Amino acid sequence: MANQPITDISTSVYTLDDLAQLTDYSLMDNLNCDPNATETGDDYEARQVFSGHYVPVKPTALPNPKYVAHSNSLFAELGFDDSLAKTEAFTRLFSGDISDVPAPMRKVGWATGYALSIYGTEYIQQCPFRTGNGYGDGRAMSVVEAVINGNRWEMQLKGGGPTPYCRGGDGRAVIRSSIREFLAQEHMHALGVPTSRSLCLFISESEQVLRPWYSEGSYATNPDRNVANPVAISTRVAPSFLRVGQLELFGRRARFNTHADALKELEMIVHHLIEREYSKEVNQALSLTEQILQLVPAFCERLTTLVSHWMRVGYCQGNFNSDNCACGGYTLDYGPFGFTECFEPYFQPWTGGGQHFSFFNQGAAAKTNFDMFCKALQPLLASDSAALESLAHINQGFDTAMEHKMEVMWASKLGLKSFDDELFTQLLELMRQTFVDYTIFFRELSNIPENVSALSKSFYGPLTQTLSVKWTAWLQKWHELLNIGEDKQQKSYIAEQMQQANPKYTWREWLVVPAYQQASHGDFSLVHELQQVLTQPYNEQASEIESKYNRLKPQVYFDAGGVSHYSCSS
Repeated sequence: MANQPITDISTSVYTLDDLAQLTDYSLMDNLNCDPNATETGDDYEARQVFSGHYVPVKPTALPNPKYVAHSNSLFAELGFDDSLAKTEAFTRLFSGDISDVPAPMRKVGWATGYALSIYGTEYIQQCPFRTGNGYGDGRAMSVVEAVINGNRWEMQLKGGGPTPYCRGGDGRAVIRSSIREFLAQEHMHALGVPTSRSLCLFISESEQVLRPWYSEGSYATNPDRNVANPVAISTRVAPSFLRVGQLELFGRRARFNTHADALKELEMIVHHLIEREYSKEVNQALSLTEQILQLVPAFCERLTTLVSHWMRVGYCQGNFNSDNCACGGYTLDYGPFGFTECFEPYFQPWTGGGQHFSFFNQGAAAKTNFDMFCKALQPLLASDSAALESLAHINQGFDTAMEHKMEVMWASKLGLKSFDDELFTQLLELMRQTFVDYTIFFRELSNIPENVSALSKSFYGPLTQTLSVKWTAWLQKWHELLNIGEDKQQKSYIAEQMQQANPKYTWREWLVVPAYQQASHGDFSLVHELQQVLTQPYNEQASEIESKYNRLKPQVYFDAGGVSHYSCSS
């Protein structure tokens, strides 16, 4: 595979022509195209894809596209001038019309297939052909790959119309899910959590689709009616969109020798993954076996770090299957996600997710995805028993690595130099019994209060005399472990460190719902307001912002459909 040199230069992008000069399509140039694909990318009917790493596909443009928002911070990072977001050429491209992009941009995008496993069980039932050959990017397609300021970025439209993997769907995303993903990605980035990023968001002023959703005031578990929604296209950006499920697909094909090049295609995508995501951790001059044995622990490090960040900020992925697990070790696919408010260890926002994908079970879910990552690589090591043994040993170390990352994270949230299991166990029980707000509680704790009354603003339930006594005892033990004494300077330092681990502002679904409701009628003001608030989660903000966004969830929204829980958003 060609190793494209990447130089560190300062880029200024004012026009689409400027961006075009930075494009470099390593995936399409170095991997195999589906031999049954069309050259034009007009490939919209659900069908089986038996081989190849991608299918060329042309997005279906939004009719009458209208600008909603773009990420100022990502634009700045990429060297994009803010004025670019509202130019006609930029609007056409990122609302799905790539028919007239400037050279050397390409006039077709690409979609990829992947496999699905849930907790170590391989599934093919989700594929309409019951073979696994029709499962993949059903409404997501990448349209740009570019090297910008020394970094490689892939830009992917979500909601850009059907692909061969659409499974009979329309390939569209609605404004509700598009706004959620657009805002959530940039919020997570601001929280310091590895994530895909949001570039821009466009809505159609004329096209709508029906989607199941909840009636006003519904407390039903699942949607109870069909609702007409404006369609939208959000563009997400990442170093790559390679998933564990994608690697798994080629691992399965190699395992069962489904076609003559199955093992070779697995080898090719592993090389591509290493070059795209792990070029600094893996020495590409080594043999493939040695590269794999460097790749696996590097992924373990990233994946365990990611989940510890999720736990730190109260994020629950909701549906952490292998197809939603990025090989690069960052958050990907913001579908049925949520942030815990009233603390519940097994919080699960998705009605179809079950406890196995709940908040405190995310480390276990990550382990099963790591298992499938390792399993996908086994065919490449089949002739080397020592290498297979080394792979198994690395795999067995995941739980220990995860436990260590979690202990370091919890210690940082509590301002401690080292993790104390007894203190932490007592804290979890008190948090549950008192019904604390996860974000508000830890932020208030960051002030290192002397008594429980200073934490009361984070309590949803009444503080009984019994609980007050327990909290007082816990705080006393915590203060002893902090060992601050009368040292005000040390106290200030620890408080500052805790505030950097514990955000003040978090995602609260009941505050996001009005934003997408108003946006469906053309009013994007709340979207822009949320952008400002959620991208400064650790900062003190204006008093009116604090009173609106830093407060407990109103009782009316507990158990409310579409707020406290939802089906997989679309």
